[in-house]
Amino acid sequence: MAPTTVTAPACGSAARPPLLTRPLMLRFVSMIGASVSFFLLLSVVPAYATASGAGPATGALMLSTVLGELAAPRFVTRYGYRVALIAGLALLGAPALVLTVSHSLAWIVLVCLVRGLGFALTLVAGGALTASLIPAERRGEGLALVGVVSGVPSLIALPLGVWLAAHVGCTPVAVAAGVAALAAVASVPGLPDREATSEKPVGMVAALRTGALARPAIVFATTALATGIIVTFLPLAVPAAASGVVAVALFTQPAASTAARWAAGRYGDRHGPARLVLPSLLLSAGGMLITAFTGSPVAVVAGVAVFGVGFGIAQNATLTLMYARVPASGYGTVSALWNLAYDGGMGVGAVGFGTLAGPAGYAAAFAITGALMLVALVPAVRDLRTPASKG
Repeated sequence: MAPTTVTAPACGSAARPPLLTRPLMLRFVSMIGASVSFFLLLSVVPAYATASGAGPATGALMLSTVLGELAAPRFVTRYGYRVALIAGLALLGAPALVLTVSHSLAWIVLVCLVRGLGFALTLVAGGALTASLIPAERRGEGLALVGVVSGVPSLIALPLGVWLAAHVGCTPVAVAAGVAALAAVASVPGLPDREATSEKPVGMVAALRTGALARPAIVFATTALATGIIVTFLPLAVPAAASGVVAVALFTQPAASTAARWAAGRYGDRHGPARLVLPSLLLSAGGMLITAFTGSPVAVVAGVAVFGVGFGIAQNATLTLMYARVPASGYGTVSALWNLAYDGGMGVGAVGFGTLAGPAGYAAAFAITGALMLVALVPAVRDLRTPASKG
């Protein structure tokens, strides 16, 4: 595969294509439906499975999501965006309706496995479709807007699901999650499908072997690694007397990421996203090093804020850059590779940090993590110096 290069439009370009088109706004419906369905049950299912089954339930969900992301590009290539998206929404929604039919761990794990595959299809097919609906000249800004549209429902649905389960029970929450995904199916026929093309599809193996795609993915996975650490271990690392700081910090981080993602999109559309990848890594690593001062409320909030800015820039810059380096036939693969970097990075970060924090302590583990993240300077600097067309 010979990746294409992206040329930033002139700053004074007057005729910018519209961003909020009818197809994109219609796509938001399935995006919100999938996000609400997934996050309503994300914390409810482990509680329903009880302590002994919480790990297997969440593990099954994430494992099938990752495996689904690996297989989804080929499914999208064969059947198109609409069929893949409908299948994903159906697999995500229908099992939720019958989740509480049984309290058996085997049944819960089976439901989670099927829902994970469905969620993977909505991510990969939906991501590729969304990229095709955004004008190339405004891709960075468009992907930032998409991040907000998909992110806000998840921020609301995650705590809402836990609250509803405590007050009305798990069954109504499961039904609501199922309906959210299945109702969104009605919006899919109105979306455009993947156009027939003579271009050879870009496979996952080819993408992993292509430096122009692998390098940004590695940098993004490194920043995602730190995200998994912050959301999992910050409440444990901060002294109990300063527990209120954790709430502030966990709000500050996604807020900073959202703002930075939007700013990065606008900047990248005008000047190119490639030059943002290295600063995003440095800010992310710097934020982790500042957060290492876990005894200082100011340092913790400032650290996660700096990290949030870096992570938001990385989210937008890496994805925009990867889409710009493939033809339209490769959008599904880029979507899968980027989401794999996200999920894999968060998982590895949480597991690795837990192993490190035991003997070293939380403060030292944060500092070591920040330092280790700088290893990703190698692909980041190389990517900045290597023309995309050379891989």
